[in-house]
Amino acid sequence: MRILSARNLSRGIELGDRILEARTHWTRLRGMLGRPEPGVGEGLLLMPCQAVHMFGMRYPLDVAFLADDGIVVAIYDRLQPSQVSKRHPEATTALELRAGTLGSSGTRVGDRIELTSANVEQTGDSSPVEARVAGMSVEEPE
Repeated sequence: MRILSARNLSRGIELGDRILEARTHWTRLRGMLGRPEPGVGEGLLLMPCQAVHMFGMRYPLDVAFLADDGIVVAIYDRLQPSQVSKRHPEATTALELRAGTLGSSGTRVGDRIELTSANVEQTGDSSPVEARVAGMSVEEPE
């Protein structure tokens, strides 16, 4: 499982340091469905992705669609269960975050988001990050 950090370089603010990466067909299809509501700093990066749906979800999410260079091309603040985003052909990824994250950070279309591997310290059998995101694990068959 790869854990990423997301930082809004345009605003100088961290959006999350426990972002799970979903690259396979099944992990993208499942997304956050059936997972616990993300905590502060948690989220999911869907790649490739140009649209999302919230069918079957129990909580809202913030979603930022990013182009190849990390530029935000669309934002959905508090996308509600059962809602669907528009398709964004210029997007290559969708960053799903705890509802309220994008608004409180001031993130806007045109901002640049940097995604990097998170620095996770190992402590015993698992790190604090791995313990918290265990319910969000995206490791599934391809």
